[in-house]
Amino acid sequence: MKKVLALVLIALLWLGCTPPGLAAISPTDVSVTLGNTSDELKFFPNQFEFKTGQKYKLTLTNPSHLKHYFTAKDFADNSWTQKVEAGQVEVKGAIHELELRPGATAEWFFVPMKPGTYQLHCSVPGHQAAGMVGEIILKES
Repeated sequence: MKKVLALVLIALLWLGCTPPGLAAISPTDVSVTLGNTSDELKFFPNQFEFKTGQKYKLTLTNPSHLKHYFTAKDFADNSWTQKVEAGQVEVKGAIHELELRPGATAEWFFVPMKPGTYQLHCSVPGHQAAGMVGEIILKES
């Protein structure tokens, strides 16, 4: 049954529409900070755990003086993205990386699809090597 649901969600993703009833489900809120006011090159927190089939709203905030990227392509490829909201803009479709300039905030609404452990990093040159990395774990519901 779970495989059928996953296939339906993937098909709807390709069609670019929201699965029936999913829009009405309130997402679980999770927050991550990219860097801090001391310009430390870290994600706070740097490890996340999500359950497949559940809707989440990941709020990303960059309080630092540097731009940062939230790059987790394999995680994004194994999740269904409903939308990303930033300011007065709403983006729909596949997301692989989010750039947050200093002071920026974005909200990513998604449903994890495939269990696994996925790597997270900031793709600004030098940031990953300096320790701006993390891990995203998707567990079966």
